[in-house]
This record gives sequence, C-alpha cells and structure tokens, in this order.
Amino acid sequence: MDKLQALLGDLPADRPVTATLLNQEEREGYRLESLLLDLNGIESVPAYVATPLQGNGPFPLVVFNHSHGGNYTNGRKELIHSSSYLQQPSFATTLTDMGYCVCCIDMWGFNERGGKTESELVKEMLWQGQVLWGMMLYDNRRLVDYMCQREDIDASRIATIGMSMGGLMAWWMAALDERIQVTVDICGQVDAHTLIAKRGLDHHGFYSYVPGLLKHFTTLDIQKRIVPRPRMSITGQNDRMCPIEGVEHLAKGLLEAYQEAGHPEHWQPVIAGGGHMETLEMRMAWQLFLAEHL
Repeated sequence: MDKLQALLGDLPADRPVTATLLNQEEREGYRLESLLLDLNGIESVPAYVATPLQGNGPFPLVVFNHSHGGNYTNGRKELIHSSSYLQQPSFATTLTDMGYCVCCIDMWGFNERGGKTESELVKEMLWQGQVLWGMMLYDNRRLVDYMCQREDIDASRIATIGMSMGGLMAWWMAALDERIQVTVDICGQVDAHTLIAKRGLDHHGFYSYVPGLLKHFTTLDIQKRIVPRPRMSITGQNDRMCPIEGVEHLAKGLLEAYQEAGHPEHWQPVIAGGGHMETLEMRMAWQLFLAEHL
C-alpha cells in the first residue's frame, strides 16, 4: 500500500456511491443540484453540483474545496455565496460561465454536517484509528468517483481548486489521485518544517495534522507527486498562514522537479499582493490557467 495513503488512518471500505437528488433549480447562468451522497457508509454527505445552462456536456469538472475560516456554518455554501475573503462573483458563477461543471461537499463538521466540533471529531477519530484529514480526503475522492459516473461529465478533464483549507485539500487531492489533471491552490502553500520553525502551527486548525507524517515525508515530497500535471499555487505576500520562506522553498524544489519532467511551464507559482485572501489579481491568474490547461 502507498505509504502516504497508509498514514491517513483507517478508511471506510469502498462501496458503490449512491445519490439522492433533493432539489434542482436554475440560478443566474447555471443549474444547481442539491444532492445527498452516500460516500463513506457512516453519514450522508450533502453536495452541490452546478452545471452550465448552455450545452449538454459532457463538461470538464472542477472540484471546489471550501475553506475553513473558523466559519463552520458555511461549508459548501461558499461555492454559491462566496466568503468575505473571496472575490465575487461566486466560484459557481465564474466556473460555470467558463463552461465547467463544478461540485462541492460539506466537509466533516461543516454546515449540514455540523453538530460535532472539529476538536471533538479529531479526538473521536484518533481513538478509532482514523485521521480527520484522511476522512476528508476520502470523501472528496469518492465525490470524484460519483461525478465520473455521470454522463454529463468528461472524466478525462478534472481540475480542483480551493482557498486556505480548500487549497491544502486541492494539492493533497492531486498528490493522491492521478485523475486530477489540473490543480489550483489559493493561500494553501504551507511547508510543514517552515511552519514549525516560524512557530506558526497555531495559525491553523487541527484538521490537517497527520500522525507520523514528517517521519516519512516533507511537504515537497508530497507535492512532487503532482509533477508533471499542471499546477498553479497562489499566495498573498503578507499571508502569515503561509510563511513566505516555505513558499519559496517549495517553489524552488518544484521548479526543479517540473524541469526534470520536461514541463517547467506546468508549474506556475504566483506571489500576489494581499494577505490570506483571494484578490482580483489572483482570480484573473487562475482563470487564465484553467482556461489554458483544462
């Protein structure tokens, strides 16, 4: 078994994904499905799927990963309403306007999966040999399984994008799942060893800490697994949650890896203005990148 996968704890046994359509409505420019998915056999997972009103597909797919922001009531609603630190219009509007289908689930503890706090989930799962981050990644990969079954999806063209926790999710997903062809992470380029050296651990929640990880992997080791697939990593120059020394260390190592693979143009690090937020500069950059590679 893949060592990185093994570190993510005891995961549910794979089973066929079933979906219940709860609601379908037309929004401005897109059709929004509200679904309840059985991804893990433990609890149902609420999901949004937004498809363009124009055309029947099959559409390229973008998996949107919602952020954390300490706002446990937001979850997948971020896809359609954005957040204070994200640009308008919403990702649902922007991505469907570009001709993509976009999907998003509530992560463990968020929105309609709330009721248990993040710290409660971490403690309970650790006792049971599970890792919260592993369980989050598992659900997201099963979401991709479901989306790839749909006739309106082009399973050969899949991207993932997110901000902060969603940015971490994007590059972890791509590192674990080769179906992810294009990766965009916004304000999620965190080098673990730099974060420790900079005393930055408490700027982040408990969700992404994987027991034993640094005994076997550096952050660069994990991210190199994405090479040579196209990846854009965007960081604000004043974002203290992503120490700039770590961002630059990863950028240097990844440039070398992409050069060795013969695709240096597939690695696009962007250091933009601002802090822990998506600026207009960032939005323009990732839209161009997706348009080129997806």
